[in-house]
Amino acid sequence: MKRITFIAGLFLLVAGTLWTAQAHAANWLFRNGKSKYQIVLPSDASESEKTAARELQEYIQKMSGATLPVTSDKKTGKRSIFVGFSPRVAALTGEQKPDADNESFTYRTVGRDLLIWGGSRRGTMYGVFTFLEKELGVHWLTPDCTVVPEVASWELPALDHSEQPAIQFRYHNYYCTSGKFEWGAHVKENMRGPVTNAYGDEEGYWGCHTMGQFVPVKEFYATHPEYFALRDGKRTSDYAQLCLSNPEVLKICTERLAKVMRDHPGYRIYSLSQNDNFSFCQCEKCQAIEAQYGGHSGLIVWFVNQAADAVRQEFPDKYVGTFAYQYSRQPPTGIVPRDNVVIRLCSIECCFAHPLTAGCPQNEAFMRDMQGWARIAPHLFIWDYVVDYAQYIAAWPNFQVLGPNIEAFGNNKAIGIFEEAQYESLGAEFEEMKSWVINQLLWDPKQDVDSLVNIFVNGYYGKAAPQVMAYYRLCQGLVKPDVHFGIYINHDHEIYSDDFIKKAFALLNEGRYLVQGDEEMVKRVDHVRMQPLYLHCMRHRAEAKEDGTWKELRHLIQLYKARHRESYPWEKFVKDF
Repeated sequence: MKRITFIAGLFLLVAGTLWTAQAHAANWLFRNGKSKYQIVLPSDASESEKTAARELQEYIQKMSGATLPVTSDKKTGKRSIFVGFSPRVAALTGEQKPDADNESFTYRTVGRDLLIWGGSRRGTMYGVFTFLEKELGVHWLTPDCTVVPEVASWELPALDHSEQPAIQFRYHNYYCTSGKFEWGAHVKENMRGPVTNAYGDEEGYWGCHTMGQFVPVKEFYATHPEYFALRDGKRTSDYAQLCLSNPEVLKICTERLAKVMRDHPGYRIYSLSQNDNFSFCQCEKCQAIEAQYGGHSGLIVWFVNQAADAVRQEFPDKYVGTFAYQYSRQPPTGIVPRDNVVIRLCSIECCFAHPLTAGCPQNEAFMRDMQGWARIAPHLFIWDYVVDYAQYIAAWPNFQVLGPNIEAFGNNKAIGIFEEAQYESLGAEFEEMKSWVINQLLWDPKQDVDSLVNIFVNGYYGKAAPQVMAYYRLCQGLVKPDVHFGIYINHDHEIYSDDFIKKAFALLNEGRYLVQGDEEMVKRVDHVRMQPLYLHCMRHRAEAKEDGTWKELRHLIQLYKARHRESYPWEKFVKDF
């Protein structure tokens, strides 16, 4: 009896093992160049959902050789990846259909099927791209470099993953990715437009420093000097601020703002904002309004509120944006922005060596102002800075502040963040890597920045990756608790030393040696080597002309047409040096 029981038990164990193995084998998404799965689109799939399905098919084929058919009809018994919300997804999940503009997404396994859905405009697409990235290791590092691993077989695990953006509107203006809307969609950038393409409509923020465009000196000063700022008792014809208490100025700005909104309907926010200087009007009427509303920002909010009221009926779903910038950064008192006004707060005076929330004394005033605006502004939009405008090429170690600062902006009700970067040319320090890392953090600022950098470096620099990673750490090590820097520091700043430059050359020269024979990799390493080359040449000009470093830097500057600082042509720099 015991023997029979043992045999029966053994049979059940073997049968159970075989059943488990068969069930286990049934979950292969692809194996040895084949797949039993299809990709299923809803009948009303949006353009971006169709793009997402097509790219899901393409990337799985690239990595495995398996081609999954894309269909809009669910075949009975066929294993499926559902892309987009449909009645079938609703039945399998019990979820409600997301709003079209909702960028959050979920991917989840139900039985042997995989479901990926979100808002139809971009949410589903972001879900597909995140599935490819997080689960299958695809990374869109630059517009010209996508990492696609070769994978022979991949088992579909139990998945239930959801994400939503930390920030509603996200973009930067690095020159190296300018106009690359396809790449931007893959890294979840959504406001460098406006543009309509296969990746879903992308909105935009129209203009900045626009008051001088609406009421230009050349057009109005000769006949109406009273439209312009009174400075030291005289109406100025320089590029100054407008006299915002003048009702005719308000009328002209409102009319021309409305015309821009009609002529360029693809934008979400339209700027009515101060010029880029400190020359605010000192006339009695402007000063009286400022006294009533707590300062310069009070006058601007008072002015912009009236324009926003005037365009509201014609443009009920649009916003009027204005700056809280430099002299207008402090929030007003006794007045609040209208609900169709966006306050664009700028961090230009901050220390970028330390996170805003780290207690740096140079950031305390900005934090107070941001918290003040967060209390009264219905919509706060941050204009932040991520490069050194005095020397684009040199190392500027701000990676560790990026995530914490974005998180701080989000915690203070920011609906959008614009990261102003090197917008004038190629050749900036770590421009490709910062461009990618910033977009990752704008979506989720809680990610570990060193882990993101490690993904980029290993995917982009090949055999030189260890040396580039060591150089990255060397750069970040320049930041100390008592070291501060803003967006205008030069080669003689305290963070730099000849010892740092020597160590940088040692690491990057070794990396260059390791990739000899690979022209593209040599070029990428040399791009990084521009950083110590620039510092050495600027600190030791005579020596650089003798030891060959200036010749090498000059060649790279000419190759990239690289501006070394804002608004300074590269040809002039080469000539002046």
